Amino acid sequence: MDSAHSDRPSGRWPSDPVDPADTVLALKILVAGGFGVGKTTLVGAVSEIRPLRTEERLTEAGREVDDLDGVERKTTTTVAMDFGRITIREGLAVYLFGTPGQDRFWFLWDELAQGALGAVVLADTRRLTDCFPAVDFFEHRGIPFVVAVNRFAGTREFGPEEVSRALDLEAGTPVVLCDARRRASGKEVLINLVEHAGRMHTARLLAEASSVR
Repeated sequence: MDSAHSDRPSGRWPSDPVDPADTVLALKILVAGGFGVGKTTLVGAVSEIRPLRTEERLTEAGREVDDLDGVERKTTTTVAMDFGRITIREGLAVYLFGTPGQDRFWFLWDELAQGALGAVVLADTRRLTDCFPAVDFFEHRGIPFVVAVNRFAGTREFGPEEVSRALDLEAGTPVVLCDARRRASGKEVLINLVEHAGRMHTARLLAEASSVR
C-alpha cells in the first residue's frame, strides 16, 4: 500500500487565510526628467533587483534630434522604460518606472503614469529648462511629484529655493538635492515623495469632506 502523501507545494494557497503581517503594500512611482539627467542611474542604484533597462546606443541620426549639450559623453538612451523595485520599509515596496527623456517618446508617459502614486522629476542645473515638460505633465494631471536635483561633479550648486523659483513650482512642491549614483541618496528622494504624496492625499480628502457639508 502506498504511503499517503500530499502534492501540495510549499507556501500559501489562495484559499488560505492571509496574515496581515505578510501583506505588502506596493506603490508605483515614476522617475522622469530630461534627456541624460540620470534616470536610469537612479533606478539602477536603488533597485533591489537587477533593473530592467531598454537602452539603445545613440546613433549619428539621433544626434540631429537629441540635444547633447552638457552630456556629450552619453552613448545610450532609454527608448521605452527602466524598471526596478525597492523596499522602503517592512510591508512597503516601491516599483520604479523610469520614463524616456526625449520628446519623441512622450506618448509613453500617459500609459506609464496610470496608477502612479507620484513621480520624481530629476533635474540637472546645467539644463534646467529640460524639466519643464515633466513638471507641466504632472501638475496638469494632479500627480504628486518632487524635484530631485542631481548633483554633477564640477557644476555650480543651487539651493532648493532657487531651483523652485526657476521652475515656478507650485507652493509646497519639495525640491531635494541628490546623487543619483548613491543608493542612500536615491532612497531619501523616494521617502520624500511618499511623504509628500501622503500629505496631498490627506489634503484632498479634507477638501472633499468640506465640500459636502
